[in-house]
Amino acid sequence: MRDDNELNVFLRPSETIDSDHKTIRDFAHNHTTGAKSPEANAMALFYAVRDGIRYDPYAIDLSIEGLRASTTLSTGRGWCVPKAVLLAAACRAVKIPARLGFADVRNHLSTARMREQMQTDVFFWHGYTAIHLNGIWLKATPAFNIELCEKFRLKPLEFDGQTDAIYHAFDLDGNRHMDYLGYRGEFVDVPIDSIRETFQEKYTMMDPGPHADFETDVALETPNPGA
Repeated sequence: MRDDNELNVFLRPSETIDSDHKTIRDFAHNHTTGAKSPEANAMALFYAVRDGIRYDPYAIDLSIEGLRASTTLSTGRGWCVPKAVLLAAACRAVKIPARLGFADVRNHLSTARMREQMQTDVFFWHGYTAIHLNGIWLKATPAFNIELCEKFRLKPLEFDGQTDAIYHAFDLDGNRHMDYLGYRGEFVDVPIDSIRETFQEKYTMMDPGPHADFETDVALETPNPGA
């Protein structure tokens, strides 16, 4: 059985997981009011981050401030890593141990702008939250909000507090969606230097431009049922 002392580091605030920030504490407690178990709390926080924060892969900022949970909560948008950071911070704020996990994935969901900028469909250091419940670590991926899933015809990820919530291999039409190529491990905080090094090595260019808007590009590239 794991010693509770070993979990303490996953309950404390860290540089990006600022679980002691007032806005994070308020967010966490507001969304867990009435929940009667750690599992229920974790589920409520997962959905609050999944759908309350817009997924935006154009907003990559690898500074501590840019990745900080309170920053993501303030802006209301973020890519997979800061959304995972926010979920970890909210969990820690209500005494649920949480850490950050990373994997390399082949993501078949992207925009033309992303494909042009990245020159690959591999997303290195894809982030998720690992949450400690009932003696085990569970993977929870809060990246894609429900509206994005509906536009791209993806099956939304659900988290039940008992099993992992990681990306589905296929979309609702049976097209390939996500392949997990390998896991990089789970960490107390974001390994920023390692991510920067990989991005610099693997990606041609990450800046989508000053006028780029992910939701606009998605709208232009997906069918409009009302049209």
